[in-house]
Amino acid sequence: MGLGCRCGCQVFLSLFLCVFLFLQQANAQQHYYNITRVLKGRKQVSGCNLFQGKWVPDASYPLYESSGCPFIDAEFDCIKYGRPDKQFLKYSWHPDSCVLPRFDGGDFLRRWRGKKIMFVGDSLSLNMWESLACMVHASVPNAKTTFVRKDSLSTVSFEDYGVTLLLYRTPYLVDIIRRKVGRVLTLNSIQAGNAWKDMDMLIFNSWHWWTHTGSSQAWDYIQDGQALYSNMDRLEAFSKGLSTWARWVDLNVNPAKTKVFFQGISPTHYMGKDWHSTKKNCLGELDPLSGSTYPAGAPPAAAVVNKVLSTMKKPVYLLDITTLSQLRKDAHPSSYSGDHSGTDCSHWCLPGLPDTWNQLLYAALVM
Repeated sequence: MGLGCRCGCQVFLSLFLCVFLFLQQANAQQHYYNITRVLKGRKQVSGCNLFQGKWVPDASYPLYESSGCPFIDAEFDCIKYGRPDKQFLKYSWHPDSCVLPRFDGGDFLRRWRGKKIMFVGDSLSLNMWESLACMVHASVPNAKTTFVRKDSLSTVSFEDYGVTLLLYRTPYLVDIIRRKVGRVLTLNSIQAGNAWKDMDMLIFNSWHWWTHTGSSQAWDYIQDGQALYSNMDRLEAFSKGLSTWARWVDLNVNPAKTKVFFQGISPTHYMGKDWHSTKKNCLGELDPLSGSTYPAGAPPAAAVVNKVLSTMKKPVYLLDITTLSQLRKDAHPSSYSGDHSGTDCSHWCLPGLPDTWNQLLYAALVM
């Protein structure tokens, strides 16, 4: 064999080896990416981040009229209580990387025929539960329904389909226990969880009440292990309480039967400077923020949720509603709440933003 041939073969073999190693490395990286997306990509559905996008004017909204829904509380019924502008009803959420399917209440009922779906949490869970009931009702307005409201457990049943939407009110997820010293927020106790078992879908939420102080604070002491405190850093307390909830899910939920969601942190709009406004709060805001980022950034509680969810063994889907909700400074009841004096920049009008939360829930189930 001549020298030229030997050199050519060596070059060819070297090139072949380089290409082979490159392809092996690329395959390994792709495999790692897929594993990472499965383990950590709790926001991902079919490769699409549903929660990164923008609000777009849409004349086909809202999905229902408040006057036609029998499940809306006065505190969320902004149109009934005099809100004069209607543009806040006319926006739809558009993810950057895919098309969000339009909610189909009939399809939802057929998919969940004979099943029980429970929202667990505070008044933001109430907001989302009522929204879903209204959205489904608008799709099957003649279906027979049963509506029962109680202090801790409320239900809307669509009897023709055997679908029950439940709400379990527990603002902290962990227990408040009455003792001789008073009301004790017990960070390691979650006895209420007995009521959440045997559900086919669970949508959890907490944070709103952890920040309350003074007369609106629902507890007198916090218990962490054996120690009793008159107060504690609220983010630290939230983290400990949420970790107790995470252990409950890991010990009690069978993923083959029950899908678990966490309704991400719902923001407030009490400080206009957070979105570079000269206004004091959400009162009088008529339009969403443009773009896809919020000037003040994410609330610290969102990082706590992400951290706790990352430690869990059982699958929990994060409905990461925080940023898209921060953009909706216009969607609160403000002064048009039938049950609140003052300005409510914590909850949301119905119809309104929680309908999008439920549309994202639907997308996570069907995409």
